[in-house]
Amino acid sequence: MASEDKSPGVEHRDPQYFGYYAMLQHQQNMLQDNVRTSTYRSAILLNGPRCFQDKLVMDVGAGSGILSYFSVQSGAKHVYAVEASAMAKKMDRLVKTAGQNGKNAFLKDKITVINAKIEDADLPIPQVDTIVSEPIGVLLFHERMLESYIHARDHYLKPGGALFPSKGGIYLAPFTDATLWTETMAKARFWEQSEFYGIDLSSLYQEAKTEMFGMPVVGHFDPRQLITTPTVMDSYDVDFATVTLDQLKDMTIPFDWVSGYTGLMHGIAGWFDLTFGPPPYHDTANLTPEQRNEMAGTTIDMSTGPAAERTHWQQVRFLFKEPLAVNATQKISGWMRCIVNDMRSYTIFVEVALDKSKLTDPATLDTSNTDEYTFIKEFKHDPLVRRGVWELHEQTYNYTYNPDMVQPGHQPEYTCLYQPDQTIMNDLMDSYQDFC
Repeated sequence: MASEDKSPGVEHRDPQYFGYYAMLQHQQNMLQDNVRTSTYRSAILLNGPRCFQDKLVMDVGAGSGILSYFSVQSGAKHVYAVEASAMAKKMDRLVKTAGQNGKNAFLKDKITVINAKIEDADLPIPQVDTIVSEPIGVLLFHERMLESYIHARDHYLKPGGALFPSKGGIYLAPFTDATLWTETMAKARFWEQSEFYGIDLSSLYQEAKTEMFGMPVVGHFDPRQLITTPTVMDSYDVDFATVTLDQLKDMTIPFDWVSGYTGLMHGIAGWFDLTFGPPPYHDTANLTPEQRNEMAGTTIDMSTGPAAERTHWQQVRFLFKEPLAVNATQKISGWMRCIVNDMRSYTIFVEVALDKSKLTDPATLDTSNTDEYTFIKEFKHDPLVRRGVWELHEQTYNYTYNPDMVQPGHQPEYTCLYQPDQTIMNDLMDSYQDFC
């Protein structure tokens, strides 16, 4: 695990990062995400009596201030809204004009806007009862705002205080998408030309292929392209009440799947869920029913998965340079190791094998040469193993899927996935249970 002292900083990215979030159009994009905004509002209002009523609240990375406003609506005594970008000045203008002409009167004298990074020293913030934040990026952790959320927890939250959100779950699944893979390959093949206006470009082809396939693809996709569908038991949980900064900087996500179809695995898809729940976040098994009832609140869950209602986070897919042929009921094992980089994001390493004994230990990963990772450079081709490296910040986008345009009567073979015989299907769940 990378130590806190040696992990790459993000300060050099701050001007661009905070400049982006200072723009009203980007705040509007998030506000208009009805799933995101309504889920946060429901979680805050439904837990008002326990976590917000007459409480001191902090909003970390407040942005437009929407979570601060919801907190006041839920009865907060006072909210400290911390925002590092110039959006803080716009929020402050809205707060200071509260009550004029009868508008936003409920906000008057309820919010203190602090234009600073939460990591800055000597901020005028007391210990608070509740922290709210939207520190989430693609695959939960892109942009590294979770580190600020945890810093706020460690420095400003009272013992036993509430966190909204309280937990995140990362989901990974194998997918097939011949069209996406072919389109990506076509971009690389441009550089394979030996007669482009009389110029030979082919010496750049391999580098182009590495670049094109090293770009995570962000966008919604058809859930019927999943070769297996993960359940809640397959998620990698990040408990915001207990996770440490060091743990956030180097995460290894193991996975074990059983293929539901015969087909080509073009890569790995990822998304996340969020849970908004009141404390206590420790084990309550030993509490009496009366004690549990006294501490009861309302837990709200939100999914960004391909079968869920759309959000601005969408999903992300990591394409293999070479697809992996899998058979129905075949076991697929592997791991994804996510290490922070200095671009406010993560470098993603993946290894997948149809023979679990062929997997290497992710702890032995050599990441010393970031231009040509030893992980890939020394890899000898094996028909049962695939490896890949992706920079999560170097995203490309694909918006071809529209659920409203899906034709009825879809069959798996339309996406080149082939179901096994029904007898085999009946044994599939038993095989999966034995494997797990």
